Amino acid sequence: MIVKIVIYAFLLLESSNVLALYFAPGSRKANAVGMFSAWEASKQYPEIHAFIQYLVNWVAGVKLIFLLLLAVIVIFGDLSLQRLSLLALALATLSFFWRLFPLIRRLDRQGQIEPKNYSTVLAGMISAMILLFLLGALL
Repeated sequence: MIVKIVIYAFLLLESSNVLALYFAPGSRKANAVGMFSAWEASKQYPEIHAFIQYLVNWVAGVKLIFLLLLAVIVIFGDLSLQRLSLLALALATLSFFWRLFPLIRRLDRQGQIEPKNYSTVLAGMISAMILLFLLGALL
């Protein structure tokens, strides 16, 4: 039961991000891209803004694919598959610290993200998610 609760919680959380990216990408909520100063600045250059919009929608689409696959696993998969999916989520989520965290921390330090220190808050949230995935898989 704990495994399913963790997966459903993740599905709910990430669904809010997908909705924000598709329908309110400039928002500062649900981890959309409005906290990056480059989002607004790109609007001065239509071809760059169109490219950024494409990438934001591409990320949303990829997240949606994984969420739907995870929903199939939680609905139809057995407990072993669900536990393995949590381990896979933990491992995949760790990749944030390889490429994304150094980049967002640099942008944060350069004052290109509002609110300040958002990178630290995001790193904490992602670390908590990884821990939750691991605990859910092991309990």
